[in-house]
Amino acid sequence: MRYELYYWPGIQGRGEFIRLALEEAGAEYIDVAHQPEHHGMGMPAMMALLENSDLACPPFAPPFLKAGDQVIGQTANILLFLGSRHGLAPQEEAARLWVHQLQLTIADLVSEVHDTHHPIAASLYYEEQKDEALRRAADFTGMRLPRFLGYFEAVLERNPHGDRWLAGDALTYADLSMFQVIAGLRYAFPRTMKRFTSDYPRLAALHDRVAARKHIKAYLASKRREPFNNDGIFRHYKELDAG
Repeated sequence: MRYELYYWPGIQGRGEFIRLALEEAGAEYIDVAHQPEHHGMGMPAMMALLENSDLACPPFAPPFLKAGDQVIGQTANILLFLGSRHGLAPQEEAARLWVHQLQLTIADLVSEVHDTHHPIAASLYYEEQKDEALRRAADFTGMRLPRFLGYFEAVLERNPHGDRWLAGDALTYADLSMFQVIAGLRYAFPRTMKRFTSDYPRLAALHDRVAARKHIKAYLASKRREPFNNDGIFRHYKELDAG
């Protein structure tokens, strides 16, 4: 099956978690918003599907994935769908739900990262809420981020199959997502993350392990991988990185 991924062009955002899963699986997919409009793709195609009133299960917002006639929204939900179909999640129900739970916790972390630079409203520019962002980022780097990283470090440590992966004895989409989170945090908060390096060695090793995988390594070196920038979720503002 050839998938169609719908997400905003020019940023990694939440769409990147899905791209990583598709790339690791070697799945055939089209990144619709990046394709030429004269081929029926691009932003007009994404908005047309998003605004299609005939869809029985319409997505709220990008990212969403088209698989045949099925349109699936929400990052964690898309990964749940892809995971069981491409060997990126366990087959046993309890283990599959555990991976999904980890992904939902990652989603909570990603939302808190976003709120460090947009704590008041997404419709306002960063400069319009800078004072509030400074307070929010200080709480995030000082209190919330260590709690999240400590939790995932402990998940790795307690895995009865060893500390290579978050769940079980094989890579899952949660590992791919954690790689993206660590990479994004290193971009957004380099001083803070440098200080944390020795505190979370298993997470650092997980990041490197995922980055070295054949398909992921090729993807990271390709033009398909959007660079981090200050339009996405992970943004670097020096004043927010207390270190």
